[in-house]
Parts: sequence; C-alpha cells; structure tokens
Amino acid sequence: MRHLRSARNGFTLGRQSSIAMQRRKPIGAKLMTDTVTDRFLRYVVVDTQSDPTSNTQPSTEKQRNLGRILVEELLAIGLADAHLDEHGYVYATIPSNVDKPVPVICFCSHMDTAPDFTGTNVKPQVLRDYRGGDIRLSGDPQQVIRVDEHPALRDQIGNDIITSDGTTLLGADDKAGLAEIVTAARYLVDNPDIRHGTIKLLFTTDEEIGRGVDKVDLKKLGAQFAYTVDGETAGHIEDETFSADGVEIQIQGVAIHPGFALGKMENAIKIAGAIVDRLPKDIAPETTSGREGFIHPTVVSGSMDKASLGFIIRDFDEAGLAVKEAILEGIVKEVMAAYPGSSYTFTVKHQYRNMKTVLDGHPEIVDHAVEAIRRAGMTPVRGSIRGGTDGSRLSFKGLPCANLFAGGHAFHSPLEWVSRQDMEKAVKTIVELAKIWAERA
Repeated sequence: MRHLRSARNGFTLGRQSSIAMQRRKPIGAKLMTDTVTDRFLRYVVVDTQSDPTSNTQPSTEKQRNLGRILVEELLAIGLADAHLDEHGYVYATIPSNVDKPVPVICFCSHMDTAPDFTGTNVKPQVLRDYRGGDIRLSGDPQQVIRVDEHPALRDQIGNDIITSDGTTLLGADDKAGLAEIVTAARYLVDNPDIRHGTIKLLFTTDEEIGRGVDKVDLKKLGAQFAYTVDGETAGHIEDETFSADGVEIQIQGVAIHPGFALGKMENAIKIAGAIVDRLPKDIAPETTSGREGFIHPTVVSGSMDKASLGFIIRDFDEAGLAVKEAILEGIVKEVMAAYPGSSYTFTVKHQYRNMKTVLDGHPEIVDHAVEAIRRAGMTPVRGSIRGGTDGSRLSFKGLPCANLFAGGHAFHSPLEWVSRQDMEKAVKTIVELAKIWAERA
C-alpha cells in the first residue's frame, strides 16, 4: 500500500459515538438501503488479521468469517454466483446490461488486516462534523492523530471521521475498499438504467503478508483489466509500485565455552549486529521518500553459533534493486572477513515488480480512471506507491491492474482513519468507471 489543515490542539472524541456493539442488520430488503459507512462499520469489527508464520491459505481461518458475510450480502444484492472458494477468496459477477462487447473489468480488495498491530476487538468511533484540530483516541489517550503529522485532516473539515479507539487497528486497509465495492455493486444492480459491461468482483485474503493472489483463478475470474481499491487519498490513481525482493542471510559462527574463547569464539550474534550497524543510513525507509528505494532489516534472530537476518529491498526499477542487493552483500563480505572461521549464505527472493511495466501497455486503464475521478467531482492525481498491492502481482499474472484510492490514512497503526465522505467518493468513482468502460467500448 499502501496512496487540508486547521488546528485546535487537544481535540478529543467527546462527540464521537461508539458503534462497536452495533448489531448487524438483517440480510434482505433492508440491506439494500445500507450506506457505504453502514457496511464499513459492520466489516471492521470482524477480526481478519493475517499471519505470516502460517503456511495455510488463508493464513488465518477467521478471514473466512468476513468472506461468508460478504457472500451473503452479495447474494442478497442479486449477484447469483457470489461464493467463497476453498482458499478463502470471494468471487462474484455483475452481469452486463448492454448489447455490445465491453471489456470485462474487475474490482478487487483484500479482507485481511496487517499483523503489525492488533485487529482484535475493534471499537470504531465516529467523529461527526470534524471541526479541525488533533484527535485524541478515547481508548488510549496516548494515541493522538495530530494534524501536523496527518496533514490530510485539513481537507476533512465538516466531514465525519471514523477511527478506532486507539487500542487496535481500524481496518480501513482494506475494509474501506470492500465496503465501497459492495456499495457500488448494489447501486449498479438497483439502477439498471446505468449501462455497463460485465464486472467481476474479487476479494482476496493474505494481501498484507504478500500472498494475496497466490491462489487466484484468473481463468475463472474471466476479467481483462482490473482495479484494486486499496489506495489512500481521495482522487488518487496509482499505476506504479516499488519492485521488491527479500534477502535472507544465514550466519554460521564458531561457538565455544566463554571461559576458553580467547582467539577462538566467533559470536554469530555479534556478526549479525555488525552487519546491521554498517547499513547505509541514507538508504533506509526512515530517510528516503518519493522515488528513492531502500534496504530495510525486518528480522534478526540467533544464538552464539547461528544467526539469521531478513531484509526487504525496494526500488522502482530492477537495476536499483540489484545495486542495493550488491551493497548489502558487500557489507556482509566486509564483516565476514574479520571472522575467518565463520560462514554465511545470502539468498535473494523475488517478491513483486513495478506494475507500471505492464500498465504502460494498456493506457486506457488509467485514462478511464482519471476521467471517472473527474466525473465524481475530484481533481485526479496520478501517482506511485512506495509499496505494493495485489495489483502488482495480478498485472504480472496477466491481469493488468491499477490502484484506486479507498480514502484511508495511517494504515497499519492505531491512528488509522477514514472519512465517510471520501468513501462515498470512491463509490461514485467505481460507478463512473463502469459507465466509462461501456461508453468507450
């Protein structure tokens, strides 16, 4: 993933209404009146965190709980083929209502939330008619969404802001996208005068741990082009991501009783520490921005005789990845030279590549999105993602896929927030996109 200003310090959520205990609305006719906010608040209280240590698909069974809710709602809307497959994915189809060939497009979002911070027992809060200033979260007063750190709040004056209570993630990444797609689907079904081609819906599991499309059946999906609804700021369309690799380093040291270690011990923990200490300070996530890539240690573990290090390497092109991987291996070799009795392995693992390589061959995907955003009343902003989405891998699997905004901010943290109005803008954008593909076919 992961795509303005007034101040009154110390603003608290005294006017918020907690909806954590809100009852789920019955499936049926009443569901047809649900707003995007109704759906969002219903989805975020379902714990769907993925687990990178699991080898199953989905990585956590609880992701299926939301999948079943989504299937039930899609069936109630009238999407007769909506179903949950054996891998936890949700598929559904909005049939075409035009008598000419129109490219089949897909809208995709993921059901899981990040393992970075707990998503259990989410208590969403609604701050209505935001008047500006910092937002102190009621469940943990130490958690404050500060305007200086989240300047996008300055564009939200008068809007309704949804947050967690500060003790969990909110889950806007990417339950906002889910709610927007389902709401747009309902709108299209309820308004058959809006002409559109066949539209496929795909809700994935395990996106946050890099496995979001591992088991997607593209033949069954049957789409030609796609959009993930997984971005940030309203009005943004993203057609470029990082290219990404992972690096695993295994160190074999020399272990011996510390009482007899003189001139013999080569402590693998110290070797690992020396490697991390020599990382370039100016090629790190915390010191880079824009189109600058980075080398980022994510895991360090070990004992005196063995240690492991995990890194992610990011750049917008493959040549940049190769340079950074060479820098990292050069550091390892320099450090290891001081430990002649020890050895190491250096393994590079391909993760994903910049989807722009594919999307440049299909300019209509972004062009149509830009026009849809404009028709929905916003100024389109075309940008790049300092990260990746399911769209990165879908593009290289043969389904060219750009990334639309979902409206959320501060993903993967207890400070996550989204506004009702921005979610409504995303719904309008999806509907306009469906119309444009049919108009221009």
